[in-house]
Amino acid sequence: MLTKFLFTHFRVSRQFLLFFLTLFAFSPVLRAQQSAIGSSGKSSFTAKLINIEAAANEIFRYNTTLYNGSSKPGIYEMKAELPPGWLITYRVAGSQVTSLSMEPGKTQDISIEIKATARANPNKYKIPIKAVSPSDTLSLNLEAVVKGSYSLELTTPTGRLSDEVTSGSQQEIQLVVKNAGSLPLNDVELSAQLPVNWKSTFEPSKIKELEPGKSVDITATLKVPDKTIAGDYAATFKSTNANSNAQAAFRIVVKTSLLSGWIGILVILMAIGMVYYLIRKYGRR
Repeated sequence: MLTKFLFTHFRVSRQFLLFFLTLFAFSPVLRAQQSAIGSSGKSSFTAKLINIEAAANEIFRYNTTLYNGSSKPGIYEMKAELPPGWLITYRVAGSQVTSLSMEPGKTQDISIEIKATARANPNKYKIPIKAVSPSDTLSLNLEAVVKGSYSLELTTPTGRLSDEVTSGSQQEIQLVVKNAGSLPLNDVELSAQLPVNWKSTFEPSKIKELEPGKSVDITATLKVPDKTIAGDYAATFKSTNANSNAQAAFRIVVKTSLLSGWIGILVILMAIGMVYYLIRKYGRR
């Protein structure tokens, strides 16, 4: 009986011992799994490209990724140090954000759009970006290389933006297209927005290349349909290329021709004469 008791006690003790040994052996694994998101998964803020070159009036776009490697959820606030006058926008899935909530172990793609001032000097600008949470601050240093600016101007040699034209005729208008930027402009096209049935042609109709500071004289021929009612009309001339555009709004005064005026007077006189004749003829009866 004693031998049986000792044997049973030994078996139970051995089972407890094996249980505790197993628990002790697996506890580091459990602790490692719990901390895998924490100490082993370090939070990060990265970009595919940190250096982008563009013109001053173009948008610098950076594709970045934020990773929350901590064991706790966090709200990250986006902050940036920009040159005076510059603007920045953060977008997640197309929507503009200023902060975002991140679960443990999660990553989030963030599109960063930076717009320089139109007069930014050609140079390399450093843009420090930070994602700040209550427990962490992640930094990312971006670079925006401004290579110059695109700018078109459209005006007239005298600056006058009005003209007169006779109904049913055509009128030549002198325009000047100027490259007011610091980068060359290619394939500049001319067009016009006119009243219904009006037509326009340009000579030349396209500028193949326009160097910075240079200008080209353009002759625009405006054709006004017959029987156009006299009055003031609006016409907009445009110069456009892939990088910039400009427009000039004109006031066009349409007048009737002298012949049309005399014909109108003659019709009125004939009508008066006819009335007078009828009165004389039938007024005696």
